[in-house]
Amino acid sequence: MIKKYSKIQYFLLLFVSIALCMGCNGKAENVSVVYLIEGDNANKIETSTIQDLKKDLEKVLDEEVVVVKENSKIPKNTLVFILGTPDNNTVVENMVSEGKIEISRLKPGAGIWAKNIYGENDAIAIIGSDVQGFQYAIYDFSKDILGVDPLEYWTGKLPENKSVEDLLNFLPKTIAAPKVPILTYFENDVDELANFRGELLKYDWESYTEMINSLVRLRYNSIQLFDMLGRPEFFIRPEYKTLKPDYQIDIDYVDKMIDYAHEKGMKVAVDFALGYQIHPMDADKADCWKEYKADWLKAWRYYFEHTPLAKTDIFILRPRHQVWDWEYESTCGESKIEVFNEVYEAFGALVDEYKPNSNKVLVCYSDGMEMWNNGFRPPKDWTVLWSDHGFGEFEHLPNTTDGYDFGTYMHAGYWLNHTVHNPYPEKVESVMKEMFQNYDADNYCLVNGQNFRPFLLNLVAYSEICYDPDAFHADTFYKDWTEQYFTPKAALHAVKSMKLLNEAQEGRKGYVEHLWEIREAVSYLSNAPIKRPGKTPVPYDYDRVISDVENVKRVNAVLQKSLSEAELGYEILDRNDNFYHSYILLPAQLYSDLIGFEIELHKMAMLKKEFETTKDIRYLNEAISLLPTAKKKLDIILDRRSSGDIDDKWKNWYAIANRRQNNGFPTYEMLSAIEANLNKMTL
Repeated sequence: MIKKYSKIQYFLLLFVSIALCMGCNGKAENVSVVYLIEGDNANKIETSTIQDLKKDLEKVLDEEVVVVKENSKIPKNTLVFILGTPDNNTVVENMVSEGKIEISRLKPGAGIWAKNIYGENDAIAIIGSDVQGFQYAIYDFSKDILGVDPLEYWTGKLPENKSVEDLLNFLPKTIAAPKVPILTYFENDVDELANFRGELLKYDWESYTEMINSLVRLRYNSIQLFDMLGRPEFFIRPEYKTLKPDYQIDIDYVDKMIDYAHEKGMKVAVDFALGYQIHPMDADKADCWKEYKADWLKAWRYYFEHTPLAKTDIFILRPRHQVWDWEYESTCGESKIEVFNEVYEAFGALVDEYKPNSNKVLVCYSDGMEMWNNGFRPPKDWTVLWSDHGFGEFEHLPNTTDGYDFGTYMHAGYWLNHTVHNPYPEKVESVMKEMFQNYDADNYCLVNGQNFRPFLLNLVAYSEICYDPDAFHADTFYKDWTEQYFTPKAALHAVKSMKLLNEAQEGRKGYVEHLWEIREAVSYLSNAPIKRPGKTPVPYDYDRVISDVENVKRVNAVLQKSLSEAELGYEILDRNDNFYHSYILLPAQLYSDLIGFEIELHKMAMLKKEFETTKDIRYLNEAISLLPTAKKKLDIILDRRSSGDIDDKWKNWYAIANRRQNNGFPTYEMLSAIEANLNKMTL
């Protein structure tokens, strides 16, 4: 039986058929292979970046993705990516010369996305004015069009599947060069990242390379190596000698690390301090320049001539003690300003001899800023970085830039809050914009990322404000950053929790700072001085304890609100989001655990003081009665740090054995010492 259709049904069917046929004839339909055209002269960085794009496309497409050289034969009716720079790809060069695209070689760091035709194929052109601009354009395309998270390895966020048509759904875009041309990541205080699954005090290769991969995608175009050069603590300080008595720098591994950074398009920066195990100078020679000048110069020449540091691209120096990172105090009657006026001229001459035209960077850390304001001046070809106090703000400001190129040294994390991050996009916005506007400090930004993983939010914030300060607004940043990972409702709670976490760390306080306060309380409760290897013991003192009490109460009240907000967001996500747990909930829990324990010690300390004042034994007995509660709270701290993340990928990150050796850590032995002392006092 033949089905009959009304005229209306007939025309509807005809319309649908025509529409389907039109779709069948589209060039992007039925694509089985996507081709990436690489220039014949593409260098290693371009090739590496194109391989990254290939991997990103393979994450989101069902089609095969193939890299081919220019002038390769490509089938009709497929999708083509034209990739590279005018200097290294003649297809790109021809497009520029024929006016099909506009890009200037005179604007380093710029790039474009454009839709075009290549033969009879749809084409997407991703082009840079130079190699760095090409990288920025590629990685932005991966993030914005493909949905690939630059921090995917660390967050676990995976992109959704795309069709070939989805890839073509964008408007042509010019990617401007960054406001700050050099953005350097400082690998410093990296213990947890180096320890959690590899050889102690040495990055496992996966962690290091994944960190570099993420940094490049965030526009960090250089990395300052520090810990991995064998910082003096690792082989001199008793705590580290106990942790790893056979510590030995692996110079070949350092060389490999530098090569990988270069392959990914990053310059390598090194502070040419003289205490690294890679070639340490005697610390006794580091506090008298006029007597040991020849030794300093000899040590620097050794770096250039016999170590992988010869591959350094950016040369950093601090006007401080050159073995230990503390103030230079001359043992031979020198003015430190006069000393470093000479030092920077002499070291700068060595850089010019071995690596001419390299960047030279003065980091005015700590007393270096006071020295600057009192007349310290390196040669004019040094870029001057003004340093924050560790938590995104400045204790001092320059009284003049004196015509020098100025930049900033900022902290995404600091050793005083090393375990739990202090989120402060608001500070990033206000402080950096002030430095750009008032001091033209936009020539360079060095960002201390500590052990990287806990400090992602601030790292991204510094990246974005250094790229386009006018477009950066803290509240918008917070919203956009959290909503890419969590639902909008959960994101609201995440932001509230992080803002409260920041408030809890007011006054340069943080997790590691509270570890010292706990030691002060333990010292007083056990009538024992605080022992510090290599330093004078600190006598026990109730005044130190009582000075912390009110602030700790305030911190606890704010932390409870932060924890409550974090828990509300976690419940909305049905408790199945590993990244929310690790980045929003767990930090609030860890900090709250520690503060709860400190509060219990403070209660005991105040009761002990009452006994000492009144001689009423009831106060001492009450203090002793709190010991079981203190032990339970210590149990919670140790259990949480032992279990850590719910994601097995990060197992052992918070293990006590892997933590940075700063300010010690509370132990059951401390509680036993307290108990023994309090019992003794009752006799």
